[in-house]
Amino acid sequence: MSDRPARLNPLAIIGPGLVVAATGVGAGDLATGAFTGSKLGVAILWAVVLGAVLKFAVNEGLARWQLVTGETLLEGVARHLGRWAIALFLAYLVFWSYFVASILMSACGSAAHAIFPLFESPQRDKIFYGLLHSAVTVGLLRYGGYRWFERIMSGLVVVMFAVVVGSAIAIAPDWGQVVSGLLVPQIPDAGGQGVSWTIALMGGIGGTVTVLSYGYWIREQGRLSAADIRTCRLDLASGYGMTALFGLGMVIIGSELLDMTDDPSKGTTFIIRLAEQIDRRLGDWGWLARWGFVLGAWAAVYSSLLGVWQSVPLLFADAWRLLRQSDSPAAEQKPSTRWASYRWYQIALATIPAIGLWFNFVQLQKLNAIVGALFVPLLAAVLLLLNGRRDLLGAHRNAWLSWLVLVGALLFFAAAAVLEARGHLGG
Repeated sequence: MSDRPARLNPLAIIGPGLVVAATGVGAGDLATGAFTGSKLGVAILWAVVLGAVLKFAVNEGLARWQLVTGETLLEGVARHLGRWAIALFLAYLVFWSYFVASILMSACGSAAHAIFPLFESPQRDKIFYGLLHSAVTVGLLRYGGYRWFERIMSGLVVVMFAVVVGSAIAIAPDWGQVVSGLLVPQIPDAGGQGVSWTIALMGGIGGTVTVLSYGYWIREQGRLSAADIRTCRLDLASGYGMTALFGLGMVIIGSELLDMTDDPSKGTTFIIRLAEQIDRRLGDWGWLARWGFVLGAWAAVYSSLLGVWQSVPLLFADAWRLLRQSDSPAAEQKPSTRWASYRWYQIALATIPAIGLWFNFVQLQKLNAIVGALFVPLLAAVLLLLNGRRDLLGAHRNAWLSWLVLVGALLFFAAAAVLEARGHLGG
């Protein structure tokens, strides 16, 4: 036996956090950060950091529950709130995952078209590339397993964050204003839209339903007890730290390069316009930065698709099991990628939403945005209820700081959901 100490694998510590970061950042986050920057400038950078802190608190509470009790949060909900709550979640999950999958396939198709157009029609490219991304992803997940999934996601994270942060530095913003925007909270009026854009920016940091997937990813790393809480906090801090850096970069880029009158509803096409602005701004080396930015945008949207295709079927399989069983959740029954319910839902996720590639789902996407905004305050409320019980978590129950931040997350994201509904339903 060798006397050499085993090498420390960084992915064993921060891998799930990187996966959370990659899955939570998609086309919507790219657009929201850039357009908020174009309308409010770098004065709003503090909101990116605060949004990442609130999502960190929610995910830390989720991990703490699982590591202390040995149950996923869904198992805890089934045991302590009842199967009716699981039924509601399952109905919500089917609705949410269908439209999110459609959006992600469309975003990947559009990003791939920007890199290597095959047909004269961008619409045909979007359909072809969207279907191709979906099919290839299913193959990767079926035959590569979690380790390959984590490695690919980590690589995509490096590309997307390096490109965005590098681009933000290269365009040379006013660093004094950047520091002021980080340290001095203020919300520019922007014609009365300052508050709504700020809430949209904070709400878009770090994903919604996919935060539940973190519990399944840490199991893959063998984190099974309260002794792993500190590791998860470090892991999540690294993941949400990178998410915050990404958001800061997009706000800076948007504040410098995007026209305030541009339309955020144009989706991933704004990435091409932004890349062209970077090209013109940087002169001789602009062409390289342009292609790098488009590649980074593709990495951002594809990492979201890959994360959703891997994790959402696990959420479905777990919820389906909990809904069907008549007794309390059995600790030894842990959802697996080998389960039939996982495999069939993954196939459904990768195929049925492709219908959206042929149609305009603008209104349905608006409704989906409202439902997505509602999820985080509901999750924060569940964590306040379950993680506050001494009989369940003992010394690991919510401390005053956790309680304060979770209440803040509950109030903020509830307000965000209301404003989101008013804005979309009134528009």
